[in-house]
Amino acid sequence: MGKLTAEDLKDQFTAFDHFKKKLFDEAERLPANAEFSFSCNPGVSCFNKCCTDVNIFLTPYDIIRLKNRFDMDSEEFLARYTIMPMDARQSYPIVLFKMQNDEDKSCPFLDAEKGCSVYEDRPWPCRMFPIGKASPKEESAFPFYFFMREDVCKGFEEATDNWTIESWIENQEVGPYDEMGELFKGIALNTFFGKGQRLTPPLMEMFHMVCYNIDKFKVFVFESTFLDRFEVPEDRIEKMRTDDVELQKFGYEWLRFSLFQERTMVVKEEAK
Repeated sequence: MGKLTAEDLKDQFTAFDHFKKKLFDEAERLPANAEFSFSCNPGVSCFNKCCTDVNIFLTPYDIIRLKNRFDMDSEEFLARYTIMPMDARQSYPIVLFKMQNDEDKSCPFLDAEKGCSVYEDRPWPCRMFPIGKASPKEESAFPFYFFMREDVCKGFEEATDNWTIESWIENQEVGPYDEMGELFKGIALNTFFGKGQRLTPPLMEMFHMVCYNIDKFKVFVFESTFLDRFEVPEDRIEKMRTDDVELQKFGYEWLRFSLFQERTMVVKEEAK
């Protein structure tokens, strides 16, 4: 896929804004015990079609799972497999899969015969489909589920499997993704952005490093004076050295401290 132009980005963000408005205004809001029939396997006529010409937004946890699957540095993974569109309306950086430059604009991990070649570590959106989950910004509103019905998808029409939303989520092993996603939403949906405030370019870089370039953040923490300036228990430091998920959880605390001035970190007395 060629490089996105400014006009492409404008069109995509406008379309996404319209989608969100229609979703919150019109979508049927479903409970976790809502029942539906759906199948996705090589026997369904549309198999693999949903893996082409699609925008797949990646969460920080998605990137950790995928880059570790290939034993890749996060910076190399980002450069090879993702794009980072920028638009004046964005509050923070976002990362998308870079589709292949073929006729179908297919996912780089799509095997035409077998389907998803990274199935065990596929991203959150791929696990959840055809279920969507929305988190309204209003404090009085609650997250809700909804069905995503795409013209290309025949999974509802040719269904042989019955589910509830809850059983689908369990079957697709979404749990760890949701756990990390809730922590990420504490950053991405912070009231700082709701008040119309903007991150400076250096803080945008910090956001991107912590959330998406976890190996660069590891260098930032362990090869600088960072740990000389902040109180971090030794057992946690050791976990962070070898566990990217633990490091990312710590990174979210750092972002709340550095971006939003929340009291999530303790400065050492000698560093004050």
